Amino acid sequence: DIPRAIELWTEAVHLGNLDAHFQLGHKYYYGEGVEKDVARGIKHWQHAAIQGYPQSRHLLGLHEYENDNHELAVRHLMISTKMGLEESLNIIKKMFMKGHATEAQHAEALRGCQTALEEA
Repeated sequence: DIPRAIELWTEAVHLGNLDAHFQLGHKYYYGEGVEKDVARGIKHWQHAAIQGYPQSRHLLGLHEYENDNHELAVRHLMISTKMGLEESLNIIKKMFMKGHATEAQHAEALRGCQTALEEA
């Protein structure tokens, strides 16, 4: 029941739940069960990302990449990669292969992800 989930996530957001921000961001960004509102979705992801939620940071990176903001995309993805999110590392690798990220950025992402996974 998506309307009920939206209601519960909204309550959880007011209590500071980062996963709720992530979930609401996803629903609004893609218009799943609610009217599509990309700006509102990004706002939820930004809030969670600033508080250290790697999946939100990853999706912000994807959003920037899809909008050809490659430099900002790499910055977002580098942060989530260094938090151990391997799917962000995979996107940086694809960006490197397409010439949208440097070899140095790719190497930094590899080291950062490895360090995060070793510390986990």
